[in-house]
Amino acid sequence: MTGPALPPIGERLRQARLQRGLTVRGLARVVDVSASLISQIETGKSSPSVSTLYAITAALGISIEDVFGDVNADRKAGTPNGSPLAPLAAVAAAVGAAGPAPIIPVSAAPADGGFGLGVDRSASSAANQGLRMLQNKRRVGPVVPAGGREMLHLDSGVTWELLGQLPHTHIDFLRITYAPGGSSSGAGVLMRHSGTEWGHVLSGQLTLTLGFDTYVLNPGDSVSFDCSTPHSYANHGAEPAVGVWFVAERFR
Repeated sequence: MTGPALPPIGERLRQARLQRGLTVRGLARVVDVSASLISQIETGKSSPSVSTLYAITAALGISIEDVFGDVNADRKAGTPNGSPLAPLAAVAAAVGAAGPAPIIPVSAAPADGGFGLGVDRSASSAANQGLRMLQNKRRVGPVVPAGGREMLHLDSGVTWELLGQLPHTHIDFLRITYAPGGSSSGAGVLMRHSGTEWGHVLSGQLTLTLGFDTYVLNPGDSVSFDCSTPHSYANHGAEPAVGVWFVAERFR
């Protein structure tokens, strides 16, 4: 697969971390991984797994869409603070919502369900900045050529391709590929997050663990479920598993 060269995913995550005022060790404690792993991801020496990426973006208050794109292009476009990464909690505060629920590995979920990051949801300046950033969210499309998709290569043999993006929306529209032996977490961690998920398998075979149930998805099979149910994906077959996925965030 080929596509536009993207800057390392770690640069975007580092910018979002600094914007939230978190140290590497602080973010590592929230996500329940080592500080060394966070540092390696930010410097491009390591790629996050699907479950780790969801956990990091949730802790930083950004969406999966925010880790795509060109940091330098966003800076030239005049996005606030030279970064398009908006803390979604601030956006939610501006519209009177509580913000999205955390997206974290199930094993790392705090007992109280919260992270305790000290976000001041009543700060009007933060809310206004969040709204400005959301308004500046990129438009990807209306047509995305097959050879022009932005890609993220994640750990454990997973590739995400961005199929489109609209401002003022909270939907991840992705073409996903799990290489043989690939999985959403190398450690077999189940993940859960707010919203709903729809998927359709185009080729190969993908195994979905959903709660206490296991499903083998073949070409033509589709799935849809509430993402608060612990889940994970793995390819136990001999060929890549490819599908189209939608993940819609839900605000409380």
